[in-house]
Amino acid sequence: MSRLPSRFWSCPVLLGMTWIVLLQPCHATAPVTNSAAFLDQTESLRTKDHPRFVQMLEQIHREAPPLTMSEQWHLRYLDAWETMFEGDYAKSEVQLHDVIDHSGDTALSTKASALLLTNLAANRRYEEAFTLANRLTIELPQIKDPLARYLLLMNLSQMLDLAGQIDLAIKYARMMESAIPPGESLCLPRSLEVAALYDGKRLASSSPELRRAIDTCVAAHQPVAANSMRFIQGSLYLDEDQPDKAMTLLDQIGPSLRINHYYPHMLSAEVERAQAYAKLGDDDGARKAALNTVAMSHPGDISEWLRSAYEVLYQVEKRQGHSAAALSYYEHYVTQDRGYLNDISARTLAYDETQQHTLVQKLETEGLSRQNSILRLQQALATKAAESSRLYIALLLVVLASIVFWLFRLSRALLRFKELSHLDGLTGIFNHQHFMTEADRALRLLEKKPGGGCLVFIDLDHFKQINDTYGHPMGDAVLRHTVAICRRQLRPTDLFGRLGGEEFGILLHECTRDQGMAIADRIRIAVETSPIEVDGSVASLSASIGLASTDIYGYELQRLCREADAALYRAKRSGRNRVVTNTESDNPAEA
Repeated sequence: MSRLPSRFWSCPVLLGMTWIVLLQPCHATAPVTNSAAFLDQTESLRTKDHPRFVQMLEQIHREAPPLTMSEQWHLRYLDAWETMFEGDYAKSEVQLHDVIDHSGDTALSTKASALLLTNLAANRRYEEAFTLANRLTIELPQIKDPLARYLLLMNLSQMLDLAGQIDLAIKYARMMESAIPPGESLCLPRSLEVAALYDGKRLASSSPELRRAIDTCVAAHQPVAANSMRFIQGSLYLDEDQPDKAMTLLDQIGPSLRINHYYPHMLSAEVERAQAYAKLGDDDGARKAALNTVAMSHPGDISEWLRSAYEVLYQVEKRQGHSAAALSYYEHYVTQDRGYLNDISARTLAYDETQQHTLVQKLETEGLSRQNSILRLQQALATKAAESSRLYIALLLVVLASIVFWLFRLSRALLRFKELSHLDGLTGIFNHQHFMTEADRALRLLEKKPGGGCLVFIDLDHFKQINDTYGHPMGDAVLRHTVAICRRQLRPTDLFGRLGGEEFGILLHECTRDQGMAIADRIRIAVETSPIEVDGSVASLSASIGLASTDIYGYELQRLCREADAALYRAKRSGRNRVVTNTESDNPAEA
């Protein structure tokens, strides 16, 4: 429960790092006499003194001095930057494409392309963003302008972190550190490296990289970036069961948060405070901070801030015995959790698909090159003597055979890529997105037959305690062990997927409610009677199971998921290690 939104560091905070606005007073500016120098000075202030940047941008538009074509494009780029800062992503995208396609300035086009990456990621257009990132990565060695190269490396690091490619994200952050342009500091590259290490779960509250990043950003007078790093430190304190340190840190940075009033930081402060209060046993404080987070969010938001806030509210109400309120908050938590997992799946799938498209394009290019070689060989054959014709024909056949073999391997590779995109990397069963897609399709077929079915949700009891006691390798082994147990109880026609964390889903085909309960209970007993041993450590397991059947709730997947979730919650609430269907009483007996 203590972990703050991991992708918060990869998207909202990193977007914040893209801007890093320091609230400073406006200054009077002299008339524009040298337009090129004035534009360069304006650009240098965009992340250091944003109010003055806006003032100078308005001044050059107001005075309208004669500008060269290069200066006009420079001004259009700065206008696009400010439009995006103000949150008008659609308008800024049009402006950026105009600069990229028509300016003719390589450095300016690169800076606009780097900014466009942030624009696309903020709008969750991940496939377009990763496609652009792949193209810019190829062009990176040709970028000579120091600032353009620096900004491109920054955005590439953010995008790779967003895709879960931690090592590559760290690599680009360190490349930034070795290529600092004049006027920039080490704050941003070191912050990006820490963000990637945090998302990769390679960071502790005492890590020297974290301390170095905080000190660097403080020395560079960039409080937004410094506070981003302090939020990471606070989240790590919570992970390490040091809520008192997290609370002290929040109190220390409170004045800075109120001065900068950066929206993502205000949300993070309330979430961390709610989690710290919960760990300290202060339910009233935890509830108040969590409700503040909900109140600050926008209607319809799906975010890890809300996910964490609703989790705290659910735990608080559950501890105090408020079953109705706990169930309501749990349903909100499940909605946020699924939205978050779907967003992760979308980012991962988009990254995999763009990598696959890049591979296909490369292979197609190689294929065209080989076809051109064949044409040249055919032309050469016409000029050769008759005695050597058989040798060239044999060579042609070998080349054709290699192309056929290459096409065969390409088709197999594409099929393999498609299969891997549907599976959970740890357990080998369907991932969340593919399970939901296949379950919806199967339910529609069952409805047409008609035939019965049961949706089963399984959650391992006390899984966090296993991780805390034996470590994450034991936790991963438990998940694989549980999957193996369940598979032995299922039929070939049943669907089986991992919904996230320690939660699994099963769709039983051609199955009545009573048959489904019997199968679910066999799974529960098998899990309970099959402890696992890893490196001399033995862990006992149990599972809580919720079931919803089509003969009661119909064939609509969303309704079945909601009822199975509610049944699972009741199984947890009534003592765990049991099977519950949502038609039973509030105190179901152990199955």
